[in-house]
Amino acid sequence: MADDLSGEDRLIARYFQPIATHPGALGLSDDAAFIKPPPGCDLVLKTDAIIGGVHFFPVDAADDVARKALRVNLSDLAAKGAKPLGFLLSLALPKETGDDWLGRFAEGLRDDAERFGCPLFGGDTDRTPGPITISIAMFGSVPEGTMVRRAGAKPGDRVFVSGSIGDAALGLALRKKTDMGAAWQLGDAEREHLRSRYLLPQPRNALAEAVRGHASAAMDVSDGLAGDFAKLCRASRVAAEIEVARVPLSDSAKAVLAAEPAMLETALTGGDDFEIVCTVPAGNAGSFRAAAKAADVAVSEIGEIKAGEGVRFVDSNGRALAFKRASFSHF
Repeated sequence: MADDLSGEDRLIARYFQPIATHPGALGLSDDAAFIKPPPGCDLVLKTDAIIGGVHFFPVDAADDVARKALRVNLSDLAAKGAKPLGFLLSLALPKETGDDWLGRFAEGLRDDAERFGCPLFGGDTDRTPGPITISIAMFGSVPEGTMVRRAGAKPGDRVFVSGSIGDAALGLALRKKTDMGAAWQLGDAEREHLRSRYLLPQPRNALAEAVRGHASAAMDVSDGLAGDFAKLCRASRVAAEIEVARVPLSDSAKAVLAAEPAMLETALTGGDDFEIVCTVPAGNAGSFRAAAKAADVAVSEIGEIKAGEGVRFVDSNGRALAFKRASFSHF
């Protein structure tokens, strides 16, 4: 019997069919897939793309590129309090992309799909004359009516952020200008920490249940803490004051700021943190901290929601900082 599979069919069967483990994916043998939300749950939908030369470097390992593509979407689900269910993948590849790259990409994708419990349901593969483009559409679930929105913060709520802020933006600066490591007097471990935080996000999906159970509003920090939190406050029609000294920084970021204090603006506005910023009613703050500790995710209280509009980032003397731009933007 003649083999009537196209090159694209063979590519899908070899690299991506093993990741499509849910019965609703139909083994990637159909034009579409199906999924039934868990009983009493809403679906939460999210899509994000990453592009070679924009979100990752052409020399980055293919398995890490796959993980980043998946994790930037997982981060948004975490901030909504959602549990991941699966994803769709659209992959546009230049002609020179070979089997070795694809094999390593599929391996990284499969590893993270298993780790985070989100199988592949389908997608599309194309050729492109431009850089590699990877678009993921992810879906998750929350109990009906419980998705945590940007809108919902109220005056008196406390502002929390997970993990540490600024590492990825500083890591990107270091990759663009490698001699900055010497100027900042960083050790090898400090340089590697910053680079790895840009290359491989650590989505806080373990914190999703705590966010859903305690937060009044939340979003993931992808374009910079200053700008992203301002978006949350605009959606909630509130103001806020953030104490910069309380924003959590890694030891590596602290070393950079000790050498070049002006890099504080990069840390607060540069983006790629993929942490969660959320607002929590004052009466829930203690239980939120306890839930975060139980989930083994560090959280820090950094400010308070107030009536009015606008977000002030203030130094230890109460003076408001002024930023050239509040966040990264593609446009």
